[in-house]
Amino acid sequence: MTATTATAARRYTPLVLINLATLLSATGNGITIVALPWLVLAQTGRATDAAVVAGAATLPLLLSSLFSGTVVDRFGRRRTSLVSDFLSAVSVALIPVMAATAGLSVGIIAALAALGAAFDPAGISARESMLPAATRDARWSLDRVNSLYEANYNVAYLIGPGIGGVLIATVGAVNTLWVTSVCFALSILTIAFLRLDGAGTPDRETRPESMWSGTLEGLKFVWHNRLLRTLALVDMAIVALYMPVESVLFPVYFTERGEPAQLGWVLMAMSIGGVIGALTYGALAARVRRRTLMLLAVTALGGCMVGMAFLPALWVTLTLALLVGLVFGPVGPIANYAMQTRSPEHMRGRVVGVMTSTAYAAGPLGYLLAGPLIDAVGLRITFFALSIPVLVIAAVCFTLPALRDLDAPVADSVDTRIH
Repeated sequence: MTATTATAARRYTPLVLINLATLLSATGNGITIVALPWLVLAQTGRATDAAVVAGAATLPLLLSSLFSGTVVDRFGRRRTSLVSDFLSAVSVALIPVMAATAGLSVGIIAALAALGAAFDPAGISARESMLPAATRDARWSLDRVNSLYEANYNVAYLIGPGIGGVLIATVGAVNTLWVTSVCFALSILTIAFLRLDGAGTPDRETRPESMWSGTLEGLKFVWHNRLLRTLALVDMAIVALYMPVESVLFPVYFTERGEPAQLGWVLMAMSIGGVIGALTYGALAARVRRRTLMLLAVTALGGCMVGMAFLPALWVTLTLALLVGLVFGPVGPIANYAMQTRSPEHMRGRVVGVMTSTAYAAGPLGYLLAGPLIDAVGLRITFFALSIPVLVIAAVCFTLPALRDLDAPVADSVDTRIH
């Protein structure tokens, strides 16, 4: 095959469509991160209520994400993405509908937030499971594709909170949620045009026999792989300690100051750093060990969180937020690489689903502890209580031999080479 023929065989369309759908869906979720806490705080002014809604939006993720991979492997990646986004769009639209009819309470907002969040993991798992096939079509390396995908994901959380903050200030938190529904609808339209090997209904021979047995197979596979098991446990701890900062602590802080736009700026700064960090990973992957980047990320995250706990001037907070995104940008691509190269094709959805569910497992506990702790001892002490343990986790990571497997040779279950 000549170089010209090989170049002509490249297909970038699947990669473009997957990234565009991810951008649209994640942008909608980025808007919701700002809109829901603001909606609750505007009604009650209580941090505990905001934490309850944040926890309600996270709690279903544990169960739904655990089974989401089995849904993907059983019903197909493209179909799962379409149905997931449709159900998410409907559930989010119900919040402004209820506001205009029966009225909203904290309980109703929490219930609808939980319903909407329950459908997200299946769509995420479906799109991530299609990346290796899109990689082969584009004839890129997995590191390069994962770098682009995670940067794109961070762009969504750069756009989403910014749009959310501006819309809240202009049309209110309730009407802002209509934009989230539109984002999901556009994601559906994008995936409707996708044609990709392995994205359709799986062969009967490789499908999970049932939702329960398929999920158990995914859990066993991840647990028996020491690298995936270690990444899952570290991620659980980090999520429990860090996510309340974005979804509870900062919303409370900027609500008290009456500055919704500045909440959006901080979240945008994290996403800008994440975009730069993820894209930089694509260039660094061939030169720097993945374990080194992982250790740097966790250590810097702990240090930046401690700095934020002092509640410094806005420009300092923005700088720290940018740094958090910058050093943590490569973590997503690294985790994706580990899942893609350690899982067989027919189990990829389940592996992604299980790994995603472990990230959500400790989230509700973090949210539900953060709100009452703020009301009891104040924002600053709560910030330190969440920050210092991250530094302890970083120290432990230096001693974990499993992280060395990030740089170990793997079987070519997918083609990881640049052609």
